[in-house]
Amino acid sequence: MDIVDTHCHVISEDRARYPWSPLGGKASAWAASRPVTADGMAARMDEAGIAQSVLVQATTAYGYDNSYVTDSRARRPDRFLAVGTFDPLAPDATARLGAAVGDGRLAGVRLFTSGSTVPEQGEWFAAPQTYEFWHAAGVLGVPVCLQMRLGPATRRLVEVLERFPDVRVLLDHLGYPDIAASPGRAGKEVAELAAHPGLYLKLTHRNLEPLRDAGEEAVEFLAPVVESFGAGRVAWGSNCPAAEQSLPELVGLARGVLAPLPASARAEIFAGTARRLYPALAGSGR
Repeated sequence: MDIVDTHCHVISEDRARYPWSPLGGKASAWAASRPVTADGMAARMDEAGIAQSVLVQATTAYGYDNSYVTDSRARRPDRFLAVGTFDPLAPDATARLGAAVGDGRLAGVRLFTSGSTVPEQGEWFAAPQTYEFWHAAGVLGVPVCLQMRLGPATRRLVEVLERFPDVRVLLDHLGYPDIAASPGRAGKEVAELAAHPGLYLKLTHRNLEPLRDAGEEAVEFLAPVVESFGAGRVAWGSNCPAAEQSLPELVGLARGVLAPLPASARAEIFAGTARRLYPALAGSGR
């Protein structure tokens, strides 16, 4: 099976060349305890049967300095694309976005509005000061990965999707719906967002683990989400090495949870969606 990993992180061993400056001022525990270099990630990909990966900036290590993911992409364009963390509130955001994607350094950008080291959900991603950025992302065709938690801020996400319908927004970790509490309720919450055609879902271990644990009830989440969005708007990502499992184990987790879906849907989730979101991946895999 063709597999593209849309969400993995790399950390350099060279702290002098790539100094840490984590967003929120605090580095994530995984970045220090189980870092993986770009070369190490390529080796793990070989073990897991993954053709290509999207290196998503390790925001809780490097903040807005995307040097390591872009350098890694430049060294191994056959295996990697780079998605960099971006500040849409910066005065020169539109020009910087055009420059970063225009020379091929970045295939997409990520807005980090909440996470393990930034526990309070920010709503700044929808502020009027970001409108020029969102407009430019739509014009340039740049996918925007949005790290956020569904809940009170969902209304702000909807505002962005309605105001900028041409932008493709890829929701990291599906927005952390509470699958463990109620797969059915969480599935309904996510499925309602399918009305916005620019929204795509990134399915990772943070969702797959509670779905595995839900057993037969997992279908109560998967069925409405896949039916409403279509598999062509869902992409798998490992979240390696933030996830504690090995990359082959993470692939196995996804295969197991998604086994009830038709083969055509699994093909979309494991690779097809990613290759449409990031056209530079097409035809350059091993």
